[in-house]
This record gives sequence, C-alpha cells and structure tokens, in this order.
Amino acid sequence: MPILGRPILGRVCGLIAAAALAVGLAAPAAAQDLPTLRLGTLAGGTSSWELAVIRDHGLDVENGFRLETQDYAGNPATHIAIQGGEVDAIVTDWLWAAQQDATGLDLTFVPYSTAVGGLLVAGDSPAESLVDLRGQKIAIAGDPVDKSWLILRALGLNQGIDLAAETEQIFAAAPLVMQAGLSGEAQGAVNLWHFMAKMKAAGMRELVSISDAAAELGLDPDTPLLGYAISKRAVADKPEVVDGLARASRAAKEILATDDAAWEEIRPLMNAANDAEFEALREGWRAGIPPEGPVDPAAAAKLFAVLAEIGGTELTLGLEALPEGLFYTGD
Repeated sequence: MPILGRPILGRVCGLIAAAALAVGLAAPAAAQDLPTLRLGTLAGGTSSWELAVIRDHGLDVENGFRLETQDYAGNPATHIAIQGGEVDAIVTDWLWAAQQDATGLDLTFVPYSTAVGGLLVAGDSPAESLVDLRGQKIAIAGDPVDKSWLILRALGLNQGIDLAAETEQIFAAAPLVMQAGLSGEAQGAVNLWHFMAKMKAAGMRELVSISDAAAELGLDPDTPLLGYAISKRAVADKPEVVDGLARASRAAKEILATDDAAWEEIRPLMNAANDAEFEALREGWRAGIPPEGPVDPAAAAKLFAVLAEIGGTELTLGLEALPEGLFYTGD
C-alpha cells in the first residue's frame, strides 16, 4: 500500500506546487495591469510613513491600484508638479486645493491628518495662557499667514491679546524654530507637529494645542486640514484610484494606530534621535488620525471663515468660499 501511495502523493504534491506557482506568477501580472497613482511627496516628510505602510503591506494592490511616489524638495515643488501634470496627487492642505479651482485645476481632497501643531514654551516657563506672552518673542514655522499662527491669533483676541501687535515674531524654517525654542532665544514656539514632538521630548511643554484652540473658538478640532489632493483631470480615465487611495490610507492608519511593530519597520524614515523622540513622534502621529468618513463641509467652511478674517487676502488670494465638490465623499 505505501508503494502504491508514493506516486499518488507525488502527483498531488506536484499539482499543489504547480497551482502555487501559477498563483505566484499571476499575481505580479495582475498588479502590473492595475492603474497607477503617481503621488508627489515632500522628501523626508511624515506622509512617507503612511505611504511606506501602504506599499510594504500591499495595500495599494489590495485596493485596486499601484502606488508610485516621487519625492520633491519642498511644498512649492509638489504644487508645481501637480499643476504641471507631473503627478496625479500630492499631500497639501484643503485651502491650497480650494484656491486651485480658480486656475482650472479641479482637485478632490481625501483627508489625511488633523495634526497641525501648537505653541510650546520652556518646561519651566511661568506662562499659563497666551496673555502671558505679551512683550515676548515667538518663533513661528512658516510665514505670517501660517494657519496654526492664525488660529492662535484668533484665540488670543478672544483672550485679550493681539499676538501680532503685542509680541515680537520670528518667522523661520521649522528646524530654526526648534533651535530658537530649545535655546531660549524665543519664549514661545509655533512649529510643525513632528518638530513639536521632538521639542516636547527635549523638555518643552505645550501651552496651547491648535486642537484646543479650535475647540475654544467653536470650531470642530476633528476637521482635517491636511490631505491627499488628487487631480480630477489626471485620474479621469482611472477614477477608481481615488476610492482605492482612500481605502488604503484608512487601512494603513488602522495598522499604525495599534501595531507598535509596524512603527519599528518605518523607524528609519522617522529621523528620531532617541527612543523618547521616536515615541513622541509615534504618539503625535496617532493623535492626528482623523475620524473615519468625509470632511464635514460646514465645519471646514467655518474654519475657513476664521482663517480668512485674520489672514485676509494674503491668505485667501481672493478665494471667498470653498468650492463645491472639493471634499471626497466616497460616493
């Protein structure tokens, strides 16, 4: 009986191996047939963490598209890339995406993150509110119409201080703002969230978060400002990639929200100098995961109104209202 069984067993094993080989050969071919989404990213930016998880876990192919990323040196370069059709999508804020409507560049905004930073002071600073910064120096990442700064200015007016008039401001790149805050050159620092995470790990404390400031102003702090802006023209012949990216992004967020091992895999991308920085970056990113579902247009419009009132035309560039159809709905 064993003698008769060996050839049969061999044939069965051969069939199984052949089937596995066929599946293995078919999978890459099927992946190659999927539509490609070309995504422009900021070199070294935090969006690369989520995108790495999407690629490494095959979430793009699983959701019906192939992800190709192209790094750029700065946000202006990513803007030029999508305007020129070099990429199909970029990571940006919905205000910039809305402003492109007037130029004929019709974009769909898929929410990515609510993480936008806040204002830090030294760990031993006596400041308890924005009013306590009167007459002091504040370093701000960006320019006078940085959206976090505008929200803080609006909050300051509610609390009885005109931050623009009653403090000295230094506008600089995020690394310089970090240096100014840690050295004590500036008594307050408004920085990008991931630099803030490093600053807090080094001993600075958050005087006010943008999330708390938004809530105090009657805004919805869960309104994502950052997202994937996708050119409708570029994906006109492959509209399924928009749904695919939205699903893949959510799946990657679910992994990163709960799986510490996944963070170890992307740690080389994070530029963390030590474990404290790494953990602060991980928890800061997790805190910025937006609620599942589309952006609430009414909440976004309310935020736009506050920003426009403080920032004026220097911020809005003449935009009076957010265009219809800006936000991805999943329909």
